[in-house]
Amino acid sequence: MDVIGVEGEAAGVEGAGARVVPVGEWEREPHPSDSLRTFGAFVQALREHAGLSRVDLGARVQYSKHTVESVELGRRMPDEAFVERAEEALGNTGALRKAARHLTRGEAGLAAWFRRWARLEREAVSLCTYECRLVPGLLQSEAYARAVFDNSIPLLTDEQTEAQVTARMERQAMMRERPTVPFGFIVEESVFRRGLGGAQVQANMLDHVLELTAPRNVTLQVVPVELEFHGCLDGPMRILETPEGRRLGYSEGQQNGRLISDAKEMSLLCRRYDTLRSQALNPKESRDLLERLRGEL
Repeated sequence: MDVIGVEGEAAGVEGAGARVVPVGEWEREPHPSDSLRTFGAFVQALREHAGLSRVDLGARVQYSKHTVESVELGRRMPDEAFVERAEEALGNTGALRKAARHLTRGEAGLAAWFRRWARLEREAVSLCTYECRLVPGLLQSEAYARAVFDNSIPLLTDEQTEAQVTARMERQAMMRERPTVPFGFIVEESVFRRGLGGAQVQANMLDHVLELTAPRNVTLQVVPVELEFHGCLDGPMRILETPEGRRLGYSEGQQNGRLISDAKEMSLLCRRYDTLRSQALNPKESRDLLERLRGEL
């Protein structure tokens, strides 16, 4: 059976045990939430009533045509600036401001098979991530995320890229919205040295990571390139704890991804993660390393 996995940030597996996800499930267009779809239709109706194209409205609200399109199709959560400017551009009746109060992020922009893991993340009482390929999605800057999706094979359309970047940034909001939830990250030094997107993107990414990992509930440890021992040579992993105290994991390789709930397998993943945590640089040393790398750019 063909399977697919995307950048360590896409999984959505129902049921117990582990299951790979068929390509067909990933390829289905993600469904916008009802509130986003309704708000988008409202914006589109007001825009058309005013005789404006998406390009025209984009110029008035100072956003791109693609952003206007994403909002109208329910794929993007409009920020406060968009709502205020669109309100003024489309009659200033107060209708858009009132409608915006009922918006919820939902799961717009998330592939159907990733939604299960995304829901688990939002409810988790702790989250641990080990990554050896690229900066974890929860720590990516917008420019870095865009560079990731620009490197997708097959190539994404501008609209698809916009939807993916928006979904990633909205998902990342939980880092700031949940200040009492422990977030742990172990990342290979080589990931931060890779110049994905160019020097400016790399510099922006390092600044962003340093900012997001500054709060006391977020721990970042870097695995130095000269490390002689390594507890996670089998690849990246994610581990979360549910409010009921159950541990679940997500593992991904080339062209496959799966949710893991088997107790014995989770025990093994936790041991591997704990071993690597003891081998990696401590949080202060890790932060010092990133600051040195930033200074070299």
